[in-house]
Amino acid sequence: MGVSRLKRKDRKNKAVANERVATLKRFTAKPTIKKVDVEAIKKEFEAKKSA
Repeated sequence: MGVSRLKRKDRKNKAVANERVATLKRFTAKPTIKKVDVEAIKKEFEAKKSA
């Protein structure tokens, strides 16, 4: 019995696997935490309130 490769199915399987890996990477990625200057933000709001 000869062996034939199912190329279309192979491409589909690889595409599904790659999409799954990409989705997992997206979900597990943590955003970078930026240091926030709270005092500067408070001053900015005070300036907007008085204007």
